[in-house]
Amino acid sequence: MALHSKILLGLLCGAVLGVSANLGLGPEHPGVALVDRYLAGPVGQVFLRMLQMVVMPLVFASIALGVAGVGDVRRVGRMGAKTLAYFLGTTALATGLGLIAVRLVQPGTHIAVATREKLLADYAAKAADKIEAAHTADFGVDTLVGIVTRNPIASAVDGDMLGIIFFGLVFGAAVSMIRADRRQAMTTWLEALAEVVTTIIDFAMRLAPYGVAGLIFGVTSRFGFDLLAPLGLYVGLVLAALLLHATVTMGLIIRLLIGVSPLVFFTRIRASLVTAFSTSSSSATLPTNIRVGEERLGIPPQVCGFVYPLGATMCMNGTALFEGITVIFLCQVFGVSLDAGQMAVVMGMAVITSVGAAAVPGGSIPLMVGMLAMFRVPPEGIAVILGVDRILDMARTAVNVLGDHTAAAFIARSEGLWDPGQLPVDEPAPRHESA
Repeated sequence: MALHSKILLGLLCGAVLGVSANLGLGPEHPGVALVDRYLAGPVGQVFLRMLQMVVMPLVFASIALGVAGVGDVRRVGRMGAKTLAYFLGTTALATGLGLIAVRLVQPGTHIAVATREKLLADYAAKAADKIEAAHTADFGVDTLVGIVTRNPIASAVDGDMLGIIFFGLVFGAAVSMIRADRRQAMTTWLEALAEVVTTIIDFAMRLAPYGVAGLIFGVTSRFGFDLLAPLGLYVGLVLAALLLHATVTMGLIIRLLIGVSPLVFFTRIRASLVTAFSTSSSSATLPTNIRVGEERLGIPPQVCGFVYPLGATMCMNGTALFEGITVIFLCQVFGVSLDAGQMAVVMGMAVITSVGAAAVPGGSIPLMVGMLAMFRVPPEGIAVILGVDRILDMARTAVNVLGDHTAAAFIARSEGLWDPGQLPVDEPAPRHESA
């Protein structure tokens, strides 16, 4: 059985067992808690930690090799500008779609005051944590300056992805400019580092079906299905808008700009989508993305190494769509009316803050707290959606990852480094698939 099929099977098994436990025994049942605490949770976390363990060395090696492989620093600058323009353009399209949808459906007007107060009380503690985190989630000039890391080792330890990306860009550019014999030696070392990291990813992917099952069991067994009644319209709207963006907006881009059948494209990247859905983390999905981009789409390694690490931090289509819908939804819940100008501000802020959001589960929530304050919605209002955020986080992360793959294919084709005819004819059989 192919690896992506094993992962999908693990996802389905974990979801079925989790939902059954939730409905049959309840999320607070000691047996359910015991399984999650000592079996499903640990297996899922080991898988997730093994992926996260290699993210920083993978980002550095991939970015540096990608830049050094392109060779011409001017071409790197052109690719970078084109990549950022693609990220911002598709993110703006996603946000616009979300705002139109929430404006038409107006799910916040259907939440009763008593329901709102109950949700605020139930999730007050979680909301307090998010509000506190929002105080340290400033996004402005200091954030842009902070991209230039003072200590790449410290950035790696602190999980500062943008700092490592910047260091990798500068390092790769410098490698391309040094003497030929030393450039070859350094490139060989970077290739060896990338191969070591890839081998570690092989080890992690052996656990993928079991890790995915454990992660999904934990979410579905604890998920409060009673919340779907008062928040069902909001949840359904977010999921429908994400699906519409993925199938229509991105489908048109895949067909018209990339030149591939959307069905073929989605089939090729399903391992990434399943991993993103189960981990809720673009960073944790990065190793899988690079493997899928090279092996299933046939995109050149220098493009994969350049675009995917940037995408894991900056390509947040799903997050921006979710933020736009959620801010307007909470404004509706608290009776705050927004005019066209304020809606435009929401759209712009959703695009900007989605780029600044951490590529980890729930990373966008603290930034939304600041957006709510702009429109006189109490920060505690974020508690209304916290109970269902994890399932929405899983869905929006999958859309974010879809954006990464379309960006890599678009950039590779526009640079003349790849065309649809280079899609691998047969699925390759990586070493770990025989396990």
